[in-house]
Amino acid sequence: MSGQVMPCSPREISSLFLFEKLTPEQLGRLCGEGRVERFDVGPVYTEGGPATCFYVMIEGTVVLSRRVGGDDVEVSRTSQRGVYAGAMQAYLGEQVPQTYTNSMRVTEPTRFFVLPAQSFADIMREWFPMAAHLLEGLFFGSKNTQRAIGQRERLLALGSLSAGLTHELNNPAAAAVRATATLRERVGKMRHKLAHISQGQYSRETIADLIEIQERTVERVAKATALSPLEASDREDELADWLDDHGIAEGWRLAPTFVQAGLDTDWLEQVATTVAEEILPSAIGWLNYTVETELLMDEIDDSTTRISHLVDAAKQYSQLDRAPYRVVDVHELLDSTLLMLSGKIGSRVRVVKEYDRSVPDVPAYPAELNQVWTNLIDNAVFAIGSTGGEGTLTVRTGREGDRLLVEFRDTGPGIPADIRSRIFDPFFTTKPVGEGTGLGLDISWRIVVNKHHGSLQVESAPGDTRFQVLLPLTAPTPEAEAETETEPATATGSTTETAEEPA
Repeated sequence: MSGQVMPCSPREISSLFLFEKLTPEQLGRLCGEGRVERFDVGPVYTEGGPATCFYVMIEGTVVLSRRVGGDDVEVSRTSQRGVYAGAMQAYLGEQVPQTYTNSMRVTEPTRFFVLPAQSFADIMREWFPMAAHLLEGLFFGSKNTQRAIGQRERLLALGSLSAGLTHELNNPAAAAVRATATLRERVGKMRHKLAHISQGQYSRETIADLIEIQERTVERVAKATALSPLEASDREDELADWLDDHGIAEGWRLAPTFVQAGLDTDWLEQVATTVAEEILPSAIGWLNYTVETELLMDEIDDSTTRISHLVDAAKQYSQLDRAPYRVVDVHELLDSTLLMLSGKIGSRVRVVKEYDRSVPDVPAYPAELNQVWTNLIDNAVFAIGSTGGEGTLTVRTGREGDRLLVEFRDTGPGIPADIRSRIFDPFFTTKPVGEGTGLGLDISWRIVVNKHHGSLQVESAPGDTRFQVLLPLTAPTPEAEAETETEPATATGSTTETAEEPA
């Protein structure tokens, strides 16, 4: 947009803090290459457009906004003389995209000193060569540091997840190994018992009856239902008494196995009526090995199933062999992340899931959303742990208008009000030195806001901190995969504020 061009007074622009130390010759050059423009209420420039000018406000009121999804979000409003905006990185030339990183409008007739971007770049290099080099180094140094630490943080997170996954895999794997070794022993004893029975004076009909009982026993084991501890104890006592009454040695040792398999005294009576009294102890011993074998195979099946689920969760978390952008069920992503982090969450943090399963799937980059969930869950667990006690992490989903809500609520000490506005800033962290890089929430903000056109916000009070991720249920054409460099919006530049970086 262009305004009304007005005379440029070196005396007037020298009253602005940016130019107060310049010589008359320098002020004259500024007025010669620049101009004063008066803008009526409305837009001055638009985010994403070519950054052609550097603006310094002489008088009036300016508002800066950033595009977030489909909305313009106001990030700064000021009437302070001398604030600046526009082509602030023009001195970097083609090393960075020269576009406006925000939109600027005025809410009352406002005058600016306007300097063309090329003139601003030439003046910076000519008048302040050392400052230009320092600013260039600071700009790219900050970018490189942020990128390197971001990669390091992702590697640390991967290491933590790998350790947790290894721990989770070790339990069922060890159980399967133990069960296999025991199974081999029990099968050997069962073969020995069968050989002993076959060598006795037993008719073919008796052996056939034993095999039939064995088949019925296997069916009973497959249909066994879990008993309460009290019910299991009572049944063990009944079975032990029955076995003792029928001369079965070590009935107290056999009873728990039979109870776990869902067998009772009625089943034992059926066995007793089927076989002769003299072979009842051998038959019971042989059937005990059968029951133990089935229970061990169930244990192996359960362990290997758990391993399979963990591998599936790891694939779901990392999104291996899946399209980077697709329609996803966020509950699957949340469950896989919680499972991957279960070792880190530990037993002192109770996880509560309040899922609204009626919400539709959303178009997203699932691997990157998993990174957001990881950062938010990790912060919540750290906050709960900082209190030295137990706590609760609640993960809730729901629908808010045309957006999907994913909320992480923890019972930690809360975020102090004086730092709440800084938690999304790069490198800002409240964790002890060495435990946090200050990039987790910054990266999460970028993924949610820049890449998914959503929003990430926080509400906090002692004992109730909530991070809320809002994702659109529908999305425009997916953006490029390259990581965006746009930071959370900052204020208009002034003597005490940091200038924004280009997108």
